[in-house]
Amino acid sequence: MDKQIKKIAVVGPESTGKSTITQQLARHYRTHWVPEYARYYCDALTSPCDLQDEINMFHGQLALEESILTVAEKDLIFCDTTFLTVKIWSDEVFGETPQIVLDALPKHHYDLYLLMDIDLPWQDDPLRDFPHKREHFMQVWQNELKLLSANYHLISGVENRLSNAIQAVDKFLATV
Repeated sequence: MDKQIKKIAVVGPESTGKSTITQQLARHYRTHWVPEYARYYCDALTSPCDLQDEINMFHGQLALEESILTVAEKDLIFCDTTFLTVKIWSDEVFGETPQIVLDALPKHHYDLYLLMDIDLPWQDDPLRDFPHKREHFMQVWQNELKLLSANYHLISGVENRLSNAIQAVDKFLATV
């Protein structure tokens, strides 16, 4: 893996446009993007998600990211969420986070996080669970990013969300 590749993670609560922005940013910067593994995994579940499923999603997200890094042709990739989501989800739903996830968090670096604001209207989706807890999860995301001492930028706006994200990325890239 090329350590020179900058990784920008697009994160935040449910229904904040993460997948859309990630794909748009990758297209704008003509580079690769890492999809959210949990979406595919959960879509295939035939029983309620349990803690082992969260561990599987952790491993799947890392493997997917590593596979994209091996084929990346540019020095920049975008990640549609990270396994920090596994921690946040596990804490909320199961009251604990698998130790493997806790151990990996400080070791798995992203150069910039784009935290998507909750200012977009909620979009129903069978894989989304908490429309009434968006403010709660926004606070959780901010707290988790601060605990990681992460470099993050809040991305707001309905009509200008993409341009705000591009501005944040351009500002970051100008400093590296």
